[in-house]
Amino acid sequence: MILVDTGPLVALLAERDQHRAACATAMEGLREPLGTVWPVIAEAMFLVGRWAEGPENLWELLGARKIQTLPLDDDDHPRMQELMRKYRDLPMDLADAALVRVAERDGIDTVFTIDRRDFQVYRLIGRRRLRIIP
Repeated sequence: MILVDTGPLVALLAERDQHRAACATAMEGLREPLGTVWPVIAEAMFLVGRWAEGPENLWELLGARKIQTLPLDDDDHPRMQELMRKYRDLPMDLADAALVRVAERDGIDTVFTIDRRDFQVYRLIGRRRLRIIP
């Protein structure tokens, strides 16, 4: 599985986004299933909410089952809080903390993001780096 961050969701839906072409090309080449978490969806929904069709298009992208919503529960909260403390100088937001937590918990090593600056810094348990696409 590949985790999807907010940036590619917004870029895929925004015609004028500078990352749209790279994200669309990357998406076409992905063969693994895609997953994300509710904090990412909420962040993306806020950003695309400025466009008349933005929220509906995001729901359609999710509804087409192109991107699976992965669960977060109470057992994940302490680690997400720990991560946000550790990376407070970036700062790490809730969406990133949730993605890193799910990557650690589910053994996922790849993230689809345009946020290279932060995701190159984040480390999974064992000091492993996430592979970043595009």
